[in-house]
Amino acid sequence: MNRRVVSDAGPLIALARIGRLDLLRKALGSLEIAQAVEDELRLDSDMPGATLLRRAVRKDGWIRARTVSTAPARLGMALGLGEASAILLAAERKALLLIDDRRGRTAAAKRGVICIGTGRVLLEAKRRRLLTAVGPTLQALTDSGYRLSPALCSRILELAGEAGQ
Repeated sequence: MNRRVVSDAGPLIALARIGRLDLLRKALGSLEIAQAVEDELRLDSDMPGATLLRRAVRKDGWIRARTVSTAPARLGMALGLGEASAILLAAERKALLLIDDRRGRTAAAKRGVICIGTGRVLLEAKRRRLLTAVGPTLQALTDSGYRLSPALCSRILELAGEAGQ
């Protein structure tokens, strides 16, 4: 994918928690995040994955925080500040939005923002031969507490050619 991508916190935290933040950089290139999303990443904490996120934002710089010019409260849906800010930043930057939250995806679509999810990143990683299979990574995400519906996981496995394995 050679398009500008803005990310919500969820996919970043989830992939960092399982030690696979590298998949985002290799599959999507650099990412932009709203300042509110950076705050949600809790870069100075001891949370699992915080070290990887801190390095990506502060040292390597492939995840860059940006200021949103529109007030997130104007989005008009009951979303968290990070999600609302990510949607508005993606709209302003005419970027794809990496987000898994269903309400966030709905709000983004209403603003004309095209969304991709973590599953799409895994499929792209497999296509680029960064993963031999998406199933183990999906399982690691689930085991770490990241919520992807069973129906979505089944669909991702089907698209990856791994259904029934």
